Amino acid sequence: MTSSLQNFVVAALKEDQRIDGRRPFDSRRLNMKFLREDGSAEVQLGQTLVMCCVSCQLVQPFPDRPNEGSLSVFTEFSPMADSSFEPGRQGENAVELGRVIDRGLRESRAVDTESLCVLAGKAVWSLRIDISILDNGGNLIDAASIAALAALLSFRRPECSAGGEEGQEVIIHPPEIREPLPLILHHLPVAVTFAFFGDGDLVVVDPSYKEELVMKGRLTVTMNVHGDICSVQKGGGVGVSSGEIMRCLRIAATKVADVTSSLKKAAEAHETERAFRKVKRINVAATTEGRRVDISETVKAEFKLRSAILDKSIKSELNDDEDSSSEDSSDDDDDSESKEDNVMAPIRAVKEEDPQSVLPTDAVFQGGVSQWPTGTKPYTISGTMKTNPTGNSVIKVSSSCQEEKPTAILDTAKKNKKRKKKNKKKL
Repeated sequence: MTSSLQNFVVAALKEDQRIDGRRPFDSRRLNMKFLREDGSAEVQLGQTLVMCCVSCQLVQPFPDRPNEGSLSVFTEFSPMADSSFEPGRQGENAVELGRVIDRGLRESRAVDTESLCVLAGKAVWSLRIDISILDNGGNLIDAASIAALAALLSFRRPECSAGGEEGQEVIIHPPEIREPLPLILHHLPVAVTFAFFGDGDLVVVDPSYKEELVMKGRLTVTMNVHGDICSVQKGGGVGVSSGEIMRCLRIAATKVADVTSSLKKAAEAHETERAFRKVKRINVAATTEGRRVDISETVKAEFKLRSAILDKSIKSELNDDEDSSSEDSSDDDDDSESKEDNVMAPIRAVKEEDPQSVLPTDAVFQGGVSQWPTGTKPYTISGTMKTNPTGNSVIKVSSSCQEEKPTAILDTAKKNKKRKKKNKKKL
């Protein structure tokens, strides 16, 4: 950076202004994104982009802590994020970032390591936090700290149980059988970085990339929402007074509360989305093999049966001949019964051929002809029946109109009745 630009940055800070338009104690915009895989998160702080992934494996515990798991932090500075980063070699910034994050999480006991124990002295879970810098826009420590916390909040470890004859074998259950377990976090230690300019009298929070090139010193404070100081990291050669440090701690407490609230809200939204993804949906058309079932003949038989029953009811309503003998009425009953037997014959035949293809009468017709709208036509139904894995049958029905109108049934019944009356009078 040129000397003129350095002088411009310092002159702007003396006027309580920063080159990106912020005030001295304003932070850049924070965006958090949880990836689809559990334990993966991306955090963008201004122009700084960091991705963090958490994984675990079963290992032997340390001899001095047989009932506790372990936690380790690894950093990767990609040359694509900054041209000053060398591939395959960790610089001072990478080592310092890893140590600050590790000390803020492990030394403060933020993660309950005792809950990571499976078999005391034999098997514990070892957590690995991989932090990748995707874009360096300044203040990598704060962005990496938030990314690590977001990844830990979304991480789920497999559930284990002891088995074998003596109970000394570890059985890892896949997520399809048992739901993975979240980590137990006692608190959320958030890092807040301050930059000092000049002789240490100019202080800003969340320095940008250009401000880091000009600053004379840096102070990183890791705190939780309860005000507990988890770690303090001082860098640079400029001295800082105790009064200035206390002021930075008060400002950091406010920043930590805002970041913690954003972390919890984002984690709750991610958990809701994750629970929604666990709902299993079965695509019947794509996952089952269907079979063709032609049910048109069955519906036709049902329609004939309905017509016969309707014809019988119309005869009783239009019967004005009170002098008809009991023999005639018995003959009509015999005729209707024989007609019903003739109509039921094809239904029985279809049932014997394919019992599942016959629909109940109520499923085909609801009510009688009097409920049909004027001008409508009865339908012949045909379709495809498929059986899903749950055993339920799904029928996709298509319909086509018949030629005969519902009103024709009434007209035919009346004509038949009149014809029978004329024949009786002639006799």
